[in-house]
Amino acid sequence: MSIEKQNCECVGDDKEQAYDKIANVIDLYKDKPGSLIQVLHLSQEIYGYLPLELQEFIAKNMGIPLSEVSGVVSFYSFFSTVPKGEHTIRVCLGTACYVRGGKRVIEHLQQKLGVDIGQTTEDGRFTLEIARCIGSCGLAPAMMIDDQVYKQVNVNKIDSILIKY
Repeated sequence: MSIEKQNCECVGDDKEQAYDKIANVIDLYKDKPGSLIQVLHLSQEIYGYLPLELQEFIAKNMGIPLSEVSGVVSFYSFFSTVPKGEHTIRVCLGTACYVRGGKRVIEHLQQKLGVDIGQTTEDGRFTLEIARCIGSCGLAPAMMIDDQVYKQVNVNKIDSILIKY
């Protein structure tokens, strides 16, 4: 199945097409126990985020309570109920990264991008998030932009990294 990612502040036909794709995903998984997280992941890839209206649609079509869907969405940090930027920046603040300057990296990004943690830039290009560990402790401080890991990041490297995006 090919999934097209959208940052869907969908209207009209776009929204209807996104919901049709999500209905197809639900049909594939709804009878499989423990499939809610998979459905939510794929739905977020299609729609871009998981607003309450979409959570209600998923709950109804999977035959489960909205509280169960919302509980999973709010528990896991990789689900978002608001639109995200084109690129997601995650700065690691695990112990090694924190000790080696991760907090300074965050502060510099906040100032440069003009956003707080969890927010998206006005132009919709970047969303800034914190990760508790990205598994690159020997490369600390580390950050990710989308799926690309950047090692030994410091405030002097940030501009040259962001220019790629």
